[in-house]
Amino acid sequence: MLLSMTGYGRASGSFGDKTITVEVRALNSKMTDLKLRLPGDYKEKEIELRKIVTDHAERGKIDLLVDIQNVNGAAAVSLNEGLFKGYHAALTRLCNELNIQQSDLLSAILRIPNVVATSVSDVDEDEWNVVSSVVVRALDTFKSFRRQEGHALEADLRVRVANILLLLSDLGPYETERFSRMRERISNNMEEFFGKENLDKNRFEQEVLYYLEKMDITEEKVRLEQHCKYFLEQIDNKTQSAGRTLSFIAQEMGREINTLGAKAYDAYIQKLVVQMKDELEKIKEQLANVL
Repeated sequence: MLLSMTGYGRASGSFGDKTITVEVRALNSKMTDLKLRLPGDYKEKEIELRKIVTDHAERGKIDLLVDIQNVNGAAAVSLNEGLFKGYHAALTRLCNELNIQQSDLLSAILRIPNVVATSVSDVDEDEWNVVSSVVVRALDTFKSFRRQEGHALEADLRVRVANILLLLSDLGPYETERFSRMRERISNNMEEFFGKENLDKNRFEQEVLYYLEKMDITEEKVRLEQHCKYFLEQIDNKTQSAGRTLSFIAQEMGREINTLGAKAYDAYIQKLVVQMKDELEKIKEQLANVL
């Protein structure tokens, strides 16, 4: 079963007169990139919170928001009056000297860092237990979202691989025809150059054998089919974090398809190869979002 790397989860709870809301968002990323937005009181719990998130969310660009509000919707804040008065006096003096209106002075001072600050206090362990449980519930919702997205990705990947296998099975008739055409082309060229009566049959057979070996795509077909089957086997595995493994297999599939194109010597086979490449590119696009 596959998991999508993108996801969203939300949960809420309460402790006393406080409402706790946790939101988790994730986008695809090769590495784990975790950003936390926490109330000032909970900075000391950041390491513990990071471990909770990484244990549940694994890879991806993850944003976690923890919001704690009082019942009336206001956060506990404090005004640094001494700092406010100092800024006000200095700015008022500059406004008078430079003849600048003071209409927006109050709002400007309030936006200065540390003038208004959220009050910071020691974390209550009972409150932290509630917060951490809300975080876990948000992450459970987040994982459920990832599973739903993963089902859609899995269905699409199966279709793409099946299309490649179908195109691979269509190569057979064109292989036989191109051998006949190549043999006839070599015969005509040698007869034209040496003359029909001077044609060396041994030299002719050597030339034919040389080109037949160059055109033989049996090994590539077998390996591509094996890669496709192995790809599907990995999807069927119970391992949820299969994205990297599937990406490696897709790279091997691409090598075999490219070799098929290089050894095609046939317009119809080239057309089938182009269609395989198109399916493979769609597979790679989807794998970029698989955990």
